[in-house]
Amino acid sequence: MFTQRDIDRLQGIAVYDRAGHELGTVRQIYLDAETGDPLWVTVSTGTLSFQESFVPLLGARLDAGRLTVAADADQVRRAPLLDTGGPLEHQQAERLHDHYGTAPDDAMTRSEERLVASTTREPARRVRLRKYLVTEEQQVTVPVTREEVRLEEVPVDAPEEPAAGPVVLHAERPVVTTETVPVERVRLTKETVRDEQTVTGTVRQERIELDER
Repeated sequence: MFTQRDIDRLQGIAVYDRAGHELGTVRQIYLDAETGDPLWVTVSTGTLSFQESFVPLLGARLDAGRLTVAADADQVRRAPLLDTGGPLEHQQAERLHDHYGTAPDDAMTRSEERLVASTTREPARRVRLRKYLVTEEQQVTVPVTREEVRLEEVPVDAPEEPAAGPVVLHAERPVVTTETVPVERVRLTKETVRDEQTVTGTVRQERIELDER
């Protein structure tokens, strides 16, 4: 694409077709009415010195002091002969575009924003292991023994035994104590749990409408 900075480089430069055949030299440069960028050049191709053909700069390139256009010599010679004494009218430009197949595409591309969600990893909280005591009630069954008095009958003719004094009866009672024993080992590990969250964002969409002026 040529810009206003290329105008001086295009003045009077040799023009070649895409096959490398010389067409002539640039005589005039026609600019875009809105941007001022070069769109067309005229080249003397006929036997008469005033006969000039319009050649599009679309697809052309400047290299080593020569302008190579995207058309072939036959296309340039058969191009519509237009008046080069004034500005290029819209209808004249359409004839040239039709001839060279360079008509601009009036289609427009509509774009819109889409919501793209991603995740970022950040610290949520810190945890550590700590032991503490919990008091609870437990019941256990303990076997106990006790002494009881029993009446024993002896024969009448059995020798007498000295009278016994008071008899002390004994009984066992539960004695409760506690002891600390290891029951399990606990260590801290991490695991990843996958959840789903719904996010909301604002997006913009382009709309295309016909502007009639």
